[in-house]
Amino acid sequence: MNTNPIIRVENVSKTFQLSRKQQKSEGTTRKEIVAVNDLSFTANQGEIFGLLGPNGAGKTTTLRMLATLIAPDHGDAFIDGLSIVSQPAQVRAKIGFLTSELKLEDFFTPNYLFDFFSHLYNIDNETIETRKKALFERFGIQKFAHVKVANLSTGMKQKTSLVVSLVHDPDIIIFDEPTNGLDVLTARTVTDYLCELRDAGKTIILSTHIFSLVEKLCDRVGIIINGKMTHCGTIAEICDGQSLEDRFFTIYQDVMERSAQ
Repeated sequence: MNTNPIIRVENVSKTFQLSRKQQKSEGTTRKEIVAVNDLSFTANQGEIFGLLGPNGAGKTTTLRMLATLIAPDHGDAFIDGLSIVSQPAQVRAKIGFLTSELKLEDFFTPNYLFDFFSHLYNIDNETIETRKKALFERFGIQKFAHVKVANLSTGMKQKTSLVVSLVHDPDIIIFDEPTNGLDVLTARTVTDYLCELRDAGKTIILSTHIFSLVEKLCDRVGIIINGKMTHCGTIAEICDGQSLEDRFFTIYQDVMERSAQ
């Protein structure tokens, strides 16, 4: 595996203001919440790097900052040498970003969406058709190519979102909970493809709370709790002979006990 860092995250932090409604639902009087707190890590070229943590740990916020959808309050991150703070447009041209919260317009078809997003990247028509054919066949979208999104299954919508995020064949791919809400067959198709992308030299960073997914896919993993990175390394380095699940809960309990003191 290449040890050349292609993603460098340097002391990024993000705080959100809480509305009165949010304060009430959270049962707190705090006016703000620190979602990501001085987070740093690297992801190497040609590896799958996982962010593992419970819901609300800061995983999605971190990936949204890397994808330049939101800006950090402090710190910076560099995607193939490009700053997410000062060069967001160039970063977006380098990456593919997929989130389970991506909502495709119901009126359009997979075929139209693939063409539309391809043209945004100024991809020529011949390349569009070649990539579309390969990706649609790979994910079984071909026979649904002209079906409106509103009439697609959840799994087919997710697979359409996946191929749309990859129209420009990016070298760096960011996935937020890539198998969230998928049936076992669709999830297997997606995870197998992620391995193929890594084997082709792509760099993938993903967030998840699923231990088995990390064990199957990730070359390295960072454990994030309460917006902070507590451990980072290979699974063997982090687990020290324990299962990943057991090791995670040991780490989580330690963090919670320290924060309560």
